[in-house]
Amino acid sequence: MSWQQDVDELERQKAMAAEMGGSDGVAFQHERNKLTVRERIDLLADEESFQEIGALTGTATWEGDRVEHLKPLNTVIGTCKVDGRKIAFSGGDFTIRGGAADASIGNKRGHIEDYAVKAKIPFVHLLDATGGSVKTFEQIGRTYLPGDSTGGGRTAEMLDTVPVVSAVLGSVAGLPAVQACLCHFNVMVKNTSQVFVAGPKVVEQATGRAITKEDLGDERIQVKNGVIMNLAEDEQDALRQVRRFLSFLPTNVWELPPRLPSEDDPNRREEELLSIVPKNRRQIYDPKKILQAVLDRDSFFEIGPYYGRARVTGLARVNGIPCGVMANNPKFNGGSMDIAAGEKTLRLLDLCDTFHLPLVYFADEPGFSVGPAQEEMGIIRAGARVVTAMSASRTPYICFVVRQLYGVAGGLHSRSDGFYRRYAWPSTHGGSMHIEGGTAIAYKRDIEEADDPEAKRAEIEAMLQSISSPFRNAHAFGIEDIIDPRETRPLLVDFVEDAWRMLPSQLGRRAGSSYRP
Repeated sequence: MSWQQDVDELERQKAMAAEMGGSDGVAFQHERNKLTVRERIDLLADEESFQEIGALTGTATWEGDRVEHLKPLNTVIGTCKVDGRKIAFSGGDFTIRGGAADASIGNKRGHIEDYAVKAKIPFVHLLDATGGSVKTFEQIGRTYLPGDSTGGGRTAEMLDTVPVVSAVLGSVAGLPAVQACLCHFNVMVKNTSQVFVAGPKVVEQATGRAITKEDLGDERIQVKNGVIMNLAEDEQDALRQVRRFLSFLPTNVWELPPRLPSEDDPNRREEELLSIVPKNRRQIYDPKKILQAVLDRDSFFEIGPYYGRARVTGLARVNGIPCGVMANNPKFNGGSMDIAAGEKTLRLLDLCDTFHLPLVYFADEPGFSVGPAQEEMGIIRAGARVVTAMSASRTPYICFVVRQLYGVAGGLHSRSDGFYRRYAWPSTHGGSMHIEGGTAIAYKRDIEEADDPEAKRAEIEAMLQSISSPFRNAHAFGIEDIIDPRETRPLLVDFVEDAWRMLPSQLGRRAGSSYRP
């Protein structure tokens, strides 16, 4: 006796589920320039690697002993491979009840998250879903007190053990909006994605203000404020960014990040490094030119380019080895660390510590950002958080001082514990505070009592500038090594190779929480 008839029925019901919200729902999704959840999975996954879990979960209409129709649950979960490595994912299906988070049967999302934790594989959220709906009250015949819908300890364990990524691919509110941030990297799509705690109608009821979903939470809001790290031109670009981010990270914290063969000469010395930093200290430059000249060619993947723009952060490879990278950007706020730049630093530091990535810093730090606005927002406390995090970090860390280091923020370039190395370019200068600002304070009486106070101030500043040479610091071992800027890449490769040999001793989960969203 054969079970072929039952296997045929299985395939028939799978085909029903694959129709999602039906042809009208799919057409509506496409009219809004959005892909369906299954089209998104095809873009994410390596060919023929998708394995769905719970494909038949849904509401069935029975005629006797035969299923006439199957309306699938609006969440698709499963596993697939990305660049040959297995990952788990959950995708919201907006063609069914707008992907409402409480339109659930069982707990498919929780199931696949548990699987990712136990299998120790990365997890990807494909988010296109609303939060709860009051229709649920009618369906269950009562209201209810909300529980821990985010997954609580499971979510924390995921963030501390496996890479987690969120792609915001539509209008996302409530629980899915929180899930958009419970990750190590997130991205949204230009013109089609929005993220908010509650949608426009709820906002209007609560505040009396009518507002569009775009004005409430599109990229103009959520990328600029750092809620969402990266912006994609379309869904294909968003999923390419997801794949690229994962390519730098290990499968879990018990494994090393994936090293790739490098065709870039480890001893490459770029002549332009001699002139990238201007002689005139008031002139700015593009720090990304330094990154291109020193890191493996075209390997830099920027994270958060529109938020905290005084600091550039991202991932890259050095002789094929994945690393975290940051650099001050003098084009914005002089490169000084404001609250947003500090937040970016914390995120990158946590990412490197959690997943055992060496950290590379190209320092040109004029200090913490000053002024009433920053003081009102609490720059001192924010700075203290960065200081504490840097002190606690044990990831291998190398710093190239390319221009200046001042104040407490400038002191973040150094480390007393852990595997650390520092080099300075001849353009280096620094101190507890800037000569230009500090002269009027330290020499106040001398300046006021002079016949020509302005000339006296200029005379004192010129004297102090004359002794600010980095060579004087090197004579006192205040700078370990001043280098020809063209030596930066060979020395960086040497350090990262040493770090690669010692990283196996750091594998595993850190005590306590290691990543804060």
